[in-house]
Amino acid sequence: MNIREKTIYDIYLLKIFLCIISKILLKLLFWKIEGDVPKVKKYVLIAAPHTSNWDFLYTLLISFALKMRVYIMAKNELFIGPQGYILRWLGVIPIDRSKSNNIVDQAVELFNKSEELIMVIPPSGTRQRVMKWKTGFYYIAYGASVPISLGFLDYGRKTGGFGPLFEPTGEIETDMKEIKSFYSNISGKIPSYASSFIPLNLKLAKTAC
Repeated sequence: MNIREKTIYDIYLLKIFLCIISKILLKLLFWKIEGDVPKVKKYVLIAAPHTSNWDFLYTLLISFALKMRVYIMAKNELFIGPQGYILRWLGVIPIDRSKSNNIVDQAVELFNKSEELIMVIPPSGTRQRVMKWKTGFYYIAYGASVPISLGFLDYGRKTGGFGPLFEPTGEIETDMKEIKSFYSNISGKIPSYASSFIPLNLKLAKTAC
C-alpha cells in the first residue's frame, strides 16, 4: 500500500491555519462536531453514510478542525495528473478495488508497523447507491487488532463526528448488525443511496474497501 509519509498534517503552521479556517467554514455552513476523538493511537475510522462527493469535503474540514492526522482510502481512478499529487498530500491512499484481499493484507501490515495511524474507510465503498456494505474495513480492523471508530456525517442535523469505539470480535454477522444499528437514524446527503441491507454469510464476503 503506497502512502505518503509526510502530508499536509505535518506542516505545523499550515495545520493551525487549516484548523482555524475549517472551524470558521463549518460555522458558516451551520455544521457542528459531536462526540470525542478516540483516545487511542491506531484505529479504523469508518465514514458513513457515504452518498455524495460533499462527504469528502466535510470529512477534511472536521479532521482539520480537530487537528487529526488521517489517511483516507479512495479509488485509484482519482489519482490522475496533478490531482493525484494533491490527494496524496492530503493523506489520501489510492486503492485498486479489484484486489480486495491484497488491500486488506497491506493495510493490516501498515497498521502493524505504525505507532500511530488513523485510516478512514467508507464502508459502502462508493458514493453511489449500494445494497450492502463492503467488509474490508472490518477485516482490516480485526486483522490488525485495532478498534473501529463509528464516524458519521448526519446531513439531517448538519452534524459530523464520532460515535463509540467498536472492538471487532470476529463474529462478523453479529458485529455488522450492531455497527449498522448505530447509523439507523443518521441521514446522508442522498438518503436513498444509503444501504440498509445487512447481507447473510458475511464471513465469505471479504470484499474490497
